[in-house]
Amino acid sequence: MNIKTVKGYWSNGRFVKPEEILAEEAGPPSKTQLKAEADEKQALGEALLTLRADLMARLELPEKLIDAIKDAKKITNFEGRRRQMQFIGKLMRPLDAEPIRAAIHEQLNGSAELTLSLHLAEQWRDKLIADDTALGEWLQQHPGTDSQQLRALVRQARKDAKPEKPGEAPRHGKSYREIFQLIRQGLSHE
Repeated sequence: MNIKTVKGYWSNGRFVKPEEILAEEAGPPSKTQLKAEADEKQALGEALLTLRADLMARLELPEKLIDAIKDAKKITNFEGRRRQMQFIGKLMRPLDAEPIRAAIHEQLNGSAELTLSLHLAEQWRDKLIADDTALGEWLQQHPGTDSQQLRALVRQARKDAKPEKPGEAPRHGKSYREIFQLIRQGLSHE
């Protein structure tokens, strides 16, 4: 006779299965969990030291934390810096970590909006250099652009792109970069 055994144990006069243990409400967080959270906040505080000023301003951090971060940037002594980072970690404990993580992620990877605008500017630059009709399109969509300067830059970029010797790669000179800057400026004024 094959009897299937059920895993579990007896507690306070009732049989408890492992699934029930997981389903029961957890009590207050353990010391280990609290320590791990504190260490994570301290690591986020260290990452805040390298955060750009515009992203830092968007976070709306408490003044005391901002002052502590400024002080930490000035400290060169190892032990002093370690203690300052602990203080920053302590100040960060009540804060929500998600916006801070998002800002750090944005700094490391760049925002999607910025990447999109850069790709659009590159596409326009390549169109302008490759095709004369693109210049008319650009000027129609962006009438505030200095048409004389843009035409001169396009002519110079085309001249620079022609290789001096057959088989050489095309060269992109100063005008190529200036067209890009002019286009980015025009796209940002939309």
